[in-house]
Amino acid sequence: MICDATATSPCVGVCELDQASGFCRGCLRTLQEIARWGGLSLGERRMVKSSLAERRCAVAAAPALVSGA
Repeated sequence: MICDATATSPCVGVCELDQASGFCRGCLRTLQEIARWGGLSLGERRMVKSSLAERRCAVAAAPALVSGA
C-alpha cells in the first residue's frame, strides 16, 4: 500500500486559534477545517492543504496576519 502524504493531518501540535485571523497559529487551518478534517475526502483534504500553502505565503509576507506566528 502506498501512503499518500496529502491525507495526513497538517497539525503540528501548536493548537491555538488566532482570534483576529481565525487561523490556528500552528497549522493555519480554520476551526471548521480542523473540525471537519476526519470526515473530508482525499480530494477535499488536498484542497485544504493547497489553501494552507497559500496562507503560509501570506503569513510570511505579513507576519501580523497571525499574531505570535
